[in-house]
Amino acid sequence: MKIVGLITEYNPFHNGHLYHIEEAKRAAGADTAVVVMSGDYVQRGTPAVMPKRLRAEMALKCGAGAVFELPVCYASGSAEFFAMGAVSLLDSLGAVDSICFGSESNDLEALQETAGILLEEPAGYQELLKKALRSGCSYPSARQKALSEYTGNEALASLLDDPNNILGIEYLKALKKLGSRMVPYTILRQGAHYHDKSLSGQYSSASAIRSLLAYSASSLRAERSGGTFEDMPFSSILAELGEQVPACCLELLSDYHNVQYPVCQNDFSLILKYKLLNKQPEDLTRYMDVSGELANRICSQLNNFFNYMQFCDLLKTREITYSRISRALLHIMLGIKKKDVRKYIENGRHFYARLLGFRKDREKLFSLFSEMSRVPVLTRLSESSGLPPLGQQMLRNDILASNLYTSVVTDKFKTAFLNEYKQAVIKI
Repeated sequence: MKIVGLITEYNPFHNGHLYHIEEAKRAAGADTAVVVMSGDYVQRGTPAVMPKRLRAEMALKCGAGAVFELPVCYASGSAEFFAMGAVSLLDSLGAVDSICFGSESNDLEALQETAGILLEEPAGYQELLKKALRSGCSYPSARQKALSEYTGNEALASLLDDPNNILGIEYLKALKKLGSRMVPYTILRQGAHYHDKSLSGQYSSASAIRSLLAYSASSLRAERSGGTFEDMPFSSILAELGEQVPACCLELLSDYHNVQYPVCQNDFSLILKYKLLNKQPEDLTRYMDVSGELANRICSQLNNFFNYMQFCDLLKTREITYSRISRALLHIMLGIKKKDVRKYIENGRHFYARLLGFRKDREKLFSLFSEMSRVPVLTRLSESSGLPPLGQQMLRNDILASNLYTSVVTDKFKTAFLNEYKQAVIKI
């Protein structure tokens, strides 16, 4: 069986993701696609709009053979960290032959050339990068400027303008660094730009769909605050989404609306504030993505905290982006510390592959993974007793993060809490 690996968030699943699954299998000549997906928190440093199992079910119904969860310390990391965590997990499964990612350029050769330079950092490039940083450029701008001057190729440097190109370059860097046998493929990203906020054609961005789903919660907020205003009925929102998501996903969106989703960053405001209230700057610098400068800024501005998103905006500067701040605050909230993550990396990055769900017509994947995976494939948390101490620690952090997310969901929608230990693998 030939397997292509996909690295995803599905936040939420839409037509572009269905296209990715189908085109990835075609491009790689694969029999099935195995997905590594962010759990309840995503790379922008925010909670996912809906729980991981609901998103995994959508993917399985749309043709993914199996969905594995990317540990939260990688899922919530920078592009480089996210990519290395995801690629190394696919590689550790042993049976994955290739990976396929979407890009704005669809030029694998140019993406690979760029990845090689950024990974090896030749002396000439390093000097140009330092020069750009000294001139006051942010790191992303300095990197792009240095690449342009080093190669004399503005088109190559312009690859770094687009988010999917950037992630693709990071996947290629990770493959090179790992010496992985997995073969890379890229397909052209379809439809709207990654950051577009409006629905457009049949391939709208996940950002636009999330915005519409967030608006669908406005009636819930009004009801609980005693406010009154005109609100678009959810049936109208579903009608708008009918052209944007596969029919099976639309059914799930209808069934679980105001039961399991939509979840937003501000739903975690009180939890974050509680975590910050008794911290000093030296405490905060223990967490991933928190610099001394940011730690001081967090503590000095804490009296001006009103909600999660407002605080991210308040902390943002020319040098520190909203996404970087969002990731840093999420790491504080979830207790993801630099020293722990450093130990994970030094000891192989992964200690298990946690299966969220699979298609019953692809059960033979289990025998392949059992034979070839370099890490245990976990279908139940009770199977984790044999993990090494670092693996146990990583898994405990994943479980805590998921239980925290579920607690917010159950409080917001007044539903029963289901502990992570009680959750079953999805079978489609």
